[in-house]
Amino acid sequence: MQAVAVSEPDRVQLVEVPEPDPGPYEVKIRTEAACLCNITDRKLIEARFPGIDTYPLLLGHETVGLVETVGAKVRSFKKGDRVVGGLLLRSTDQTFASAWGGFSEYVLAGDHQAMVEDGVAETEHGWVEVFEIMKVVPPHISVEDAVMLCTWREVLGAFGDFDLQAGDDIVIFGAGPVGLSFVKFACLLGFSEIICIDPNAHKRHKSLEMGATATYAPEDPAVRELAGTRGRPFDAVIDAVGKEAVVNAALPLIKMAGSICVYGSIDTPVIRLENARGPYNFNLLVHQWPTRSREAAAQEQLISWIDDGTLSHKEFIAAEFPIAEIAQAFEEVKSKKIVKTLFRF
Repeated sequence: MQAVAVSEPDRVQLVEVPEPDPGPYEVKIRTEAACLCNITDRKLIEARFPGIDTYPLLLGHETVGLVETVGAKVRSFKKGDRVVGGLLLRSTDQTFASAWGGFSEYVLAGDHQAMVEDGVAETEHGWVEVFEIMKVVPPHISVEDAVMLCTWREVLGAFGDFDLQAGDDIVIFGAGPVGLSFVKFACLLGFSEIICIDPNAHKRHKSLEMGATATYAPEDPAVRELAGTRGRPFDAVIDAVGKEAVVNAALPLIKMAGSICVYGSIDTPVIRLENARGPYNFNLLVHQWPTRSREAAAQEQLISWIDDGTLSHKEFIAAEFPIAEIAQAFEEVKSKKIVKTLFRF
């Protein structure tokens, strides 16, 4: 089967690897579509993702597809189900390490619930924590909306990790897929003021369409004065970029005991806090890995929003490529003009 590999840093190519065989608690899925994760996949391609430095590797973690083969002890999936989140965690070719391996023609999903019920949800029995978010998508949900659930579930789950509440006033640095998802969900959840900061004018405009109350370029002098101009600081600032500079820019914007919420991996191993710029008490919350229980639970609310028409992939997916053109797609993403990129298999 075909799979996408990063053969060495900054070199993406299509390779042939054997199809995976499902274990007793796994299903084999034929991938229909996948999305490029602008932050994680880019860092993996550029050899900047913390803790992963073995190349070549198989790429991808945002996928959706149809179940073709069902393991003997599987109870949560059946043949023909559309499943979100299938991966290739065990490389079918020892030449390649796995960076989740979702950009493959066939992937595997594990039956978390069955393994819990049978008392075998442990690593020695092949259980992996990511099994918890491999879930069936209702058949009426489009492939495009289904694959967006990968991003949407993580972001909506992070609202709980950051203890963000309806009525909060927030600032969001970054208007990529994650930042725009924070804007969209904050609007749907009833947040009060939602400020979005991004260098790209097109993405700032997108954030206004999704419910931001105001937007700014990061170099705009008004950003530093936001708290003073409005007469009160913000409840939280969300760093959807993962940079030390953003964390420090957030400090003068938050209230006493407010929160700086970093979503995703920070781009340096050490950060220096300019704590004198902020209040005496503040929270620095770093969300470098999803809380799987919250991520899984988020799917129900997201499906509800899709069903009532308040959430759609059409607001996010801006480009589509066949999987064979992933190298070209990555170059387009680096231009920062595209919000979300879809691949067809």
